[in-house]
Amino acid sequence: MYLAIIMLPLLSGGINGLLGRKLGHYGSRLLGCITIIICTLLSIVAYYEIAISESPLSIYILDWIDTEYLEISWALNIDTLSISIYIPVLIVSSCVHIYTMEYMSEDPHNTRFYSYLSLFTFFMLVLISGDNLLLIFIGWEGVGICSYLLVNFWFLRIQANKAAMKALIVNRIGDWSLTLGMILIWWINGNLELSTIFSIAPLINVDLITMVTILVLIGAMAKSAQIGLHTWLPDAMEGPTPVSALIHAATMVTAGVYLLIRLSPLIEYSTTGLLIISWIGGLTALFAATTAIFQNDLKRVIAYSTCSQLGYMVLAVGLSQYTLSVFHLVNHAYFKALLFLSAGAVIHSFSDEQDMRKYGGLINILPFTYISILIGSLSLLAIPFLTGFYSKDLILEVAYGLYEYQGSIGYWLGTITACITSFYSFRLIYLTFISYPNGVKYNYSHAHEPSIIMTIPLVILGLFSIFHGNFAYDQFIGLGSSIWGNSIYISPDHVSTIEGEFNIPLHIKLLPFFGSIFSMILGTYIYNKSSIIADKGIKKVIYRFLNKRYHIDNIYNSFVLYYVFKLAYITSKRLDKGILELIGVTALIRLVNNNSLKLASFDNGYIPHLALNIIISLILIFGVSGNIPGEEIILVLIGMMMMNSSKLVSKKTNN
Repeated sequence: MYLAIIMLPLLSGGINGLLGRKLGHYGSRLLGCITIIICTLLSIVAYYEIAISESPLSIYILDWIDTEYLEISWALNIDTLSISIYIPVLIVSSCVHIYTMEYMSEDPHNTRFYSYLSLFTFFMLVLISGDNLLLIFIGWEGVGICSYLLVNFWFLRIQANKAAMKALIVNRIGDWSLTLGMILIWWINGNLELSTIFSIAPLINVDLITMVTILVLIGAMAKSAQIGLHTWLPDAMEGPTPVSALIHAATMVTAGVYLLIRLSPLIEYSTTGLLIISWIGGLTALFAATTAIFQNDLKRVIAYSTCSQLGYMVLAVGLSQYTLSVFHLVNHAYFKALLFLSAGAVIHSFSDEQDMRKYGGLINILPFTYISILIGSLSLLAIPFLTGFYSKDLILEVAYGLYEYQGSIGYWLGTITACITSFYSFRLIYLTFISYPNGVKYNYSHAHEPSIIMTIPLVILGLFSIFHGNFAYDQFIGLGSSIWGNSIYISPDHVSTIEGEFNIPLHIKLLPFFGSIFSMILGTYIYNKSSIIADKGIKKVIYRFLNKRYHIDNIYNSFVLYYVFKLAYITSKRLDKGILELIGVTALIRLVNNNSLKLASFDNGYIPHLALNIIISLILIFGVSGNIPGEEIILVLIGMMMMNSSKLVSKKTNN
């Protein structure tokens, strides 16, 4: 059963990719949806066996690398952490597969699209299930390649090409850092198996653990779009909307957070590493939220929202609240998938228009879609008793409950971010559904609610966005819950959930909620009583600064890339094609050519030379077989070469 959960998406992707033309559009859709739904049902059974029954599983498949210095096998480690992420990955993937049947119905390349979706899910499951870092890295690279293929699915669009290349290149920076981290781990432990690494972790020098933590963090920053390496995430909106939902909700961007959580028994011993992680998470949450305020693309606003929520998850990891980070990761998957698929319903019904300034007045035309986006937005805002409330607010409470400088900064960064999140979420709803209609009449006349096939995933995700947090709270982070076992390690000195939940002042708990309400009221006033920006002055400067995303892309293009390309040119011309070629490839070619010419001079048709070649060959054969001592071989060869030289000299003299 467990192998079937992983292998069925691979089977579906392979069949659709190789035999898609035989299956046709309908057959490929049916195959992709059925296999993913079966995997989802099996994962629910597996969750009961592994998490609720507390029976983690290790599956050995076969040996992979068996050398004197490294032994690695194909093996799976399915524990509570793995199966807890299996559920949202497969549920969201199933909803995306079903949703795509209608959303991409007119696309002529359905079979290719379903192949990519299934392979994407397969590699994410491999990443989650890997028993060693090398197998995890295969899944890590696999989701990167599949994201490139999916973002660039409409490859005739130049912007899709650019976005896919940007995502791949930025993630290569993280992959480079993660590779160095794996090499350092292998140098320290002599092994890449997780069980071996975790068992030796208490005995490793703290400075080495800090180095490993920083290298792994850089890899996670690129994959999970943390500040500095986030630039690929908004541009990835060039792909189809189902791709955006799958990437942002359950697969690629959560991979970096998952890796940090998986390595908790290692990074928990580095206080410096945890401090850096918490700062990165808090700053990313605030940065992404402020950037989303004045974005006008519907999907881009939700994309920056994803980046901000990932900052909360990384902040929780930096505070050693790994179970809380997993809980928010799972909750976020449901309401973020709901937001993206609901946004896709708006775009699909409005002639593929994504600019919110050209919407307005859709509340009466698309009431069901409005309710779906409203539920997702309220859950994102952590409105009480919705899914997001049970994890997002608790992260802030636990941060404050540390009663340390690190926790206080995290609390205030997260609280300010929550207020800004409320502002841009209400702006999205207002411009899309409530404001005066600003679009083309043709779009309004043809706008329609999603079909029943697109509605089913929205209903499922809507129910999870409302009820999952309440139902799963006690099991994930409740007092006395023992489902996590050895899959997550938290030092006794870093346990602060009780303090954050029961002992902090009431006004500290309520501040994010009232701040969000105030931001919604402020947004109402701004969009009803005044202009969005002034014609001139400080408002216009701020608007342009945030709308241009802090000009980070311009900084990279103008400064960083210029010097990188300049260094690459010097390296290519003077080092690769200069010094290295002269002392490497070119020198080797000259050596081989010269020796070949010398050897070829013996094969000139002269009978004594042919006899000499035969004798030398026999001597070498017997020498290799060990029948003639090495010293005698050398003497015989030298004597024959002297005889041959004397014959050549005498021949030239006679001539």
